[in-house]
Amino acid sequence: NRELLQTALGPAVRCQWLHQVHGIQVARLKQQGPVLEADAAMTARSGIGCLVMTADCLPVLFCNRQGTRVAAAHAGWRGLADGVLEATLAALNVPANELLCWLGPAIGPQAFEVGSEVRQQFCQQHPEAEQAFVSHDPIRGSWLADIYQLARLRLQRAGVTAIYGAQACTYTDRERFFSYRREGQTGRMASVIWIKP
Repeated sequence: NRELLQTALGPAVRCQWLHQVHGIQVARLKQQGPVLEADAAMTARSGIGCLVMTADCLPVLFCNRQGTRVAAAHAGWRGLADGVLEATLAALNVPANELLCWLGPAIGPQAFEVGSEVRQQFCQQHPEAEQAFVSHDPIRGSWLADIYQLARLRLQRAGVTAIYGAQACTYTDRERFFSYRREGQTGRMASVIWIKP
């Protein structure tokens, strides 16, 4: 599948693969190389594909309005809570009002069940995150989380206003998406962005 993706992109774009660990490390790409341990990648060079793999976690793609800087971030709830989006914004080093962000396919708010500890972690950081959680099973203390809303809140707090996407649910849309929560063992989707050579 990786070879098929590379063939579809053509020889002018080379993807940089990451070993994702649900962290906040951002790889600053100047050329394609060996697999890097990181959960985000950014570049100001043309022809290098910033790529993240997901199967319920949230892929976030960034570019500045001039099209001279791009980035991709893998935002599972841990990385999101720890600041992977903020780390990616810092690596891009562009005023927030000059950025465009796209929130790709992720588990939807009717399917993303989390424990109270997850809700508490987000709400302690930013009280407004409370609106992204709906009580699901009070006896077990579980909640339904809106990962799209949590990402939007963090991006808006950082000053980003041009935020798009956030309309798919990987868990419920079996025809189009892989879902780790639905299937346990599954493939991954690749989200990639690059500067046109």
